[in-house]
Amino acid sequence: MKTILLVEDDSNVADGLVINLEAEGYQVVHVDNGNQVMTEYEKGNFDLILMDIMLPGTDGLTLTKQIRTTGATIPVIFITARDQSDQKVEGLLAGGDDYITKPFDVSELLARIQGIFRRLAWLDPGEETEDVYEFDGREINFSSYVAKGPGGEVQLTRKECMVMKYLIERTGKVVSRDQLLDAVWGYHTYPTNRTIDNFILRLRKIFEDDPKNSRYIETIRGVGYRFTKIGS
Repeated sequence: MKTILLVEDDSNVADGLVINLEAEGYQVVHVDNGNQVMTEYEKGNFDLILMDIMLPGTDGLTLTKQIRTTGATIPVIFITARDQSDQKVEGLLAGGDDYITKPFDVSELLARIQGIFRRLAWLDPGEETEDVYEFDGREINFSSYVAKGPGGEVQLTRKECMVMKYLIERTGKVVSRDQLLDAVWGYHTYPTNRTIDNFILRLRKIFEDDPKNSRYIETIRGVGYRFTKIGS
């Protein structure tokens, strides 16, 4: 049974989510104050966090950054208000996996949760050997999310690993932004397609000698991106 940490200060929303999540077979631990989250998180063995952004005490974005600094890769879905579009982008770039906007249909949230677990299985199928890809002195470990580039070793976010894996699996082929959104995030309702560009920019800084003149992750103007393995 998978266990979800629900961080939500609205008791009406939280009560409804607990009922529906438990009905789907999840175990749920509810916290209603941001200052209590890290203590509860460190006590439990959670599979996913549902994190409201606006909380009494420490806010959801700060909490997610704190969790990521520990090296934890637990999936985080943000629960946001309609007027928090900037925070959606900031949260996803900080390591969040998805977001859902209030008011929302519980069936949509359940689909998002199932989609995350499905994509996790694609990224790390649970094989005993580590899933490592090497190219031209670079390296990316899809099990530990550790990359090695010209600047040394870097800890990637899960989404960065997913973007790289999707591109690498299609080496030499052009991949559109919509294809990346659908494969990595699982849906097309995303703050902006340009957010994909931000992920690509960060990956270029890790793997390229000169990020402004990319050799491995090419931009195909008006279409998307292409991964090229030099010498292949």
